[in-house]
Amino acid sequence: MGKFSGKVVLITGGSRGQGAAHARAFVEEGAKVVITDVLVDAGQALAMELGGSAVFFKHDVTSEEEWSSVVEETEAIFGPINVLVNNAGIVISKPIEETTEAEYRKVIDINQVGVFLGMKAVIPSMKKTSGGSIINISSVDGLRGNPNMVAYDASKFAVRGMTKTVALELAQYGIRVNSIHPGLILTPMVVQEDVADSVDQLGEHIPLKRGAQPEEVSKLVLFLAEDASYSTGSEFVIDGGLTAKF
Repeated sequence: MGKFSGKVVLITGGSRGQGAAHARAFVEEGAKVVITDVLVDAGQALAMELGGSAVFFKHDVTSEEEWSSVVEETEAIFGPINVLVNNAGIVISKPIEETTEAEYRKVIDINQVGVFLGMKAVIPSMKKTSGGSIINISSVDGLRGNPNMVAYDASKFAVRGMTKTVALELAQYGIRVNSIHPGLILTPMVVQEDVADSVDQLGEHIPLKRGAQPEEVSKLVLFLAEDASYSTGSEFVIDGGLTAKF
């Protein structure tokens, strides 16, 4: 019997990187996990790897209709949702003068609107369990500015603010809402070609002199999901000391 036996966890952007690490960690602790993503092959492969404790749904987090469908199907298979990890996100690294409106809106739609829709969609399900934990993955760039990241930073600052507001609204139902602010985490999104220079520059300034593995973030996610019973509306930084001087 693991710590999360009998608990149902929904993780967006769960096919690879941090999301996949979180899914594995929850399953290891006995949870039933729903993985959602637009990366179908990777998501299905992960669900097969995890066995009967996990299922995968193709899911566009910018669609309110798809959110409703995912919650409904989750309840039909596993029951009401106890934990939501809003992990899905993208990054575009460009100076503002080179960032198109379409690129800006794409980042905002996935990183910000997707989180809003996710929180809204799971509330009725969590009320059925008389509590719950919503964990929104923001970034250290939701705490400070970073050149060439105008769309990403805007979305991650918004996640931080939404987290605090929704935490105040949902406290009466025993639903906690917190944000995690990772620094350099070595995932496919971070090491993609168009942000490689930024990643190299960032690595030079990390006090611990390394990026983190996704599994290190998973430990914090599991803590917020269960043991952080008196924490809500808060941000939790995991960045190797990067923002300590700010």
